[in-house]
Order: sequence, then structure tokens, then C-alpha cells
Amino acid sequence: MSCFSCFSSQEKKLSKRPNNNNNNNNGKRIQHHPTQITPQKASQPQPENHYQKAKANPPTEPKINKETNKENGHNIAAQTFTFRELAAITRNFRQENLIGEGGFGRVYKGRLEKTNQEVAVKQLDRNGLQGNREFLVEVLMLSLLHHKNLVNLIGYCADGDQRLLVYEFMLLGSLEDHLLDLEPQQKPLDWFTRMKIALDAAKGLEYLHDKANPPVIYRDLKSSNILLDKDFNAKLSDFGLAKLGPTGDMSHVSSRVMGTYGYCAPEYQRTGQLTVKSDIYSFGVVLLELITGRRTIDNTRPSREQNLVSWSYPVFKDPQRYPELADPKLEGNFPMRSLHQAVAVAAMCLNEEPSVRPLISDVVTALSFLGIDPMNQDPQVLSPIDMPSPTQKNEESSATLSLLDDDSAVERQKAVDEAMEWGSNTRNKPSSL
Repeated sequence: MSCFSCFSSQEKKLSKRPNNNNNNNNGKRIQHHPTQITPQKASQPQPENHYQKAKANPPTEPKINKETNKENGHNIAAQTFTFRELAAITRNFRQENLIGEGGFGRVYKGRLEKTNQEVAVKQLDRNGLQGNREFLVEVLMLSLLHHKNLVNLIGYCADGDQRLLVYEFMLLGSLEDHLLDLEPQQKPLDWFTRMKIALDAAKGLEYLHDKANPPVIYRDLKSSNILLDKDFNAKLSDFGLAKLGPTGDMSHVSSRVMGTYGYCAPEYQRTGQLTVKSDIYSFGVVLLELITGRRTIDNTRPSREQNLVSWSYPVFKDPQRYPELADPKLEGNFPMRSLHQAVAVAAMCLNEEPSVRPLISDVVTALSFLGIDPMNQDPQVLSPIDMPSPTQKNEESSATLSLLDDDSAVERQKAVDEAMEWGSNTRNKPSSL
């Protein structure tokens, strides 16, 4: 495998060293990110300073070396591609091959010549919202984490200053495409497909939280990062913001606040303290989107309905009002008991007190029972859920407090070192995953 010498524009071209792998990954349709929390300034790569710092401190220089690529069970299995190869399979990145665009760059559809496999090629914008650190973390995470509900990285390119990632092509794009961005004649997702997608996403989180050692905090769960194959099987994508969870007697990790406004847990926005319960909150937002068919932030609605979570809090306290949350596009075609259970799970995940939120394993268990008996339309009697309503102060401060300091070179290097150390530990503990 090639050396990632901080991914600076001054590094030498990577030579192609294909690996044996059984990957096929994630071709997602990417949406624009108008509500991205992290300001562009904070996320822009700083190649010159970062390169000089790494050069001055060679022991901490992040590399994926030959040892990393050994056949030891948890190796970096991603292939390396040259820029010329990826330009060829995307027909020189033609507009007609463009399948998505976001703050990080563009995604193109292509087909690998040797295997005839359809792929999605994500080309990072050097001036975009994700930089070299996110690129390295995504390569590391997706090369070492393997689960049917996580995207499967095929390979990457780090030729000169070019940064590209290659995933399997996901035929149906993102959940957002089928839930929130419907065309006039597009058929809405039925209730059981929505619950299946929620369960798949929860299983992906369960793998990250409970199987990975140390646990991985996804940190960017949202409908646009949940990709769907031809059978509506869901996979989590975009791991550039993933963070290693707390270990030992630590209760949290401190982090610069990153993610998307509306999905981030309130305590994470206020303090920068990150736990797996932060992901649980984000999952609750996605589940609420699946139930309601509404965006988490929608400025086209009346002011009291623009924030989906705030609008839903009063309803959570009265099970008799749960049907008010059902997506009108469903036209009542769902089991009432299943709706009650789904809303109850979402309400618990969205509790403002992190310790009260359920474990992801409990969420998986709860969602596994949804829709089992579609003939039973009787509503389940549930007791009101005692959830504190969000205060005006929290709503007003969320946007301000989330715009924290720039990611310094030291912080960026630390994040890379953490990912490398985690990868090394993972390879030394093959039974941990």
C-alpha cells in the first residue's frame, strides 16, 4: 500500500498496487449541504503548513505502509488507482456521468474494466468541506470495518494533489432521494420499507458502537448518508467525520463540533463532548424523518414547524397524538401499533439527556419487531414519555455554539494519529471486530 505523507500536493505520485479484495461499495447520490455545521474555513485543507509540520516530525507522519497491507485478517484491502485510470472509467469525468454533488466534491458513475463492476467515484474538492484528514480517515475506517450495512470501499487515488474514493454503485441513491426529494410522479416509500431502512441503519450503528474496539462514533448520520441498493437495503456512508470513541474510564471524547445542523445532539453542540449517545440522537432524527416524511430543518414551513424535533416534542408526550406525526403521503397505510412503537423509539433517542437515550442494541431489538403483524391495526396503549421540551435558549444558541474554532494542524495530526493507532490495534486484535 502506498504512503499517505499527509496527502500534500508535494507528495510523489502513488504507484498502483492492486490488492485481492472482495469489495463492492457505495455509489451514493450526494446532496448539497446548506445546513452544514462546520464552516468552510474550518474544514479547508492547509496543505503547505500541514506538510511542513509532518516533515519536521517524521515519527508522527501518517503512513499506510507495507506492514499495514499484510494478509493478517484486518488489512487495508482497498485498491490503489491512478488518476488516469479513474478518469478513463468515468469518461474523463463527463457531466453525463455526474450522479451527485455535495460540499466535499462530486460523485461520478463509472465501470471498472477488469471486473465490469459499476462504481461510484467521489472526487474531493480541494476547496470543499472535507480535506486530507477526512480522506485518510475514510480510507482507514472503511478498509478495516466490514459489515453488510456499511459501505464497502473498493479503492482510492492519491495521485499528486488528487483525492478520489471508489465505492460500489448503489442503484437507488440515498434515503433522502426517496423520502425528502420526491419528484411529482415519484411513489413514496411504504411504511414497511421505511422501517426496514431504519433497522438497517441501526444495525450499521450497532456494529460501529458494539463490535468495533474501540467503538467508532459515526458523527454524521443523516438521510443523505444512508444509501440504498436495488432492494432498498441500507448502508451507512461517508466516514470522513468518524471519531474513535472513549476507552477505559473515559466517558467521552472531546472534538471540534462537526456534522450537519439539525442532526447533531444538543450536548455535543454545546460542549464538544462526543459519545455514542450523540449518534443515537442523530438516529432519532432520521427515524423521525422516516415517520413524518419531513426534513429536520425546513424553512418553507410555518415558524413553529421549521425544526422537526422541536415541533414533535409536544406530540411525544401524548400517545393519542402519535398519528399526527405520520407522513400524509402514506395515506394511513400502516399498522397503528407499528407507528406507536416507531414514535416511542424516536422519542427515546431524542431525549435531551444523553444517559436516558437507549443503547443502539436496544434500538435494533425494538425495530426488529415493527411490522411483524401487518394485519393487526389496533393501536398499542403506551404511557406518555416524559421528555423535557427544548428551551428557546438551546434553539438560539445551537447555530452559534456549533461554529467552533478552526481545526489546527495539531488537531488534524492528532486525528490522523488516532485513526492510525486504532487501525494498528485492530490488526493486532483480529477477534475484536
